[in-house]
Amino acid sequence: MSDREIELRNEICEIGKHLFNKDFVAANDGNISVRLSENEILATPTGTSKGFLKPENIVKLDLEGNILEAKQGIKPSSEVKMHLRCYRKMKECNGVVHAHPPFATAFAIKGEVLDKATMPEVIIAMPEIPLAKYGCPSTEEVPDSLEPFFGKAEAVNLESHGSITWGTSLIDAYLNMERLEYIAKLTFITRQINGERELPKERIEELINLRSFYGK
Repeated sequence: MSDREIELRNEICEIGKHLFNKDFVAANDGNISVRLSENEILATPTGTSKGFLKPENIVKLDLEGNILEAKQGIKPSSEVKMHLRCYRKMKECNGVVHAHPPFATAFAIKGEVLDKATMPEVIIAMPEIPLAKYGCPSTEEVPDSLEPFFGKAEAVNLESHGSITWGTSLIDAYLNMERLEYIAKLTFITRQINGERELPKERIEELINLRSFYGK
């Protein structure tokens, strides 16, 4: 096993702990993957809490979903299909995180797109969190619902399901999940105090012009 593969297996476990400790997942919910090579990924096993992952239990697959390496009795999550679609369709995608962060998932259940220009960080980093049409978990319906957003977003709410994020690295995918949940939480809080409002149009345009400066 290469040093890089060892590092990525450990990184998956660390990300899993962050998801678990932040209450972004409960019990065995959620799944994580990372691109190992052009045609290989590492993915979390099914039926395992993300807070208690072990590097040796991470599964290696090709982009068609064939298991290349796994300990006896261990299988990848049945929801790996949406991860695989991300890697096949987006060459720049190197990490994917699926979780059920409470505030974001509440809006996913409600069926609301989060697209209010409420603060600079939102406009620059994540101006819209789209909503993918409901698909039955573990089927091709979910990746089918995601495909329209490939290349246009890095965070998507799954209607009545949860959230998925991707990035040019696994840590980027995880940070996108953190930002998604932060935006959803702030939206919820400001509505509780009847305080949700957007920045003036001219200030929004000013921030949009700054997106390239921040690498967006």
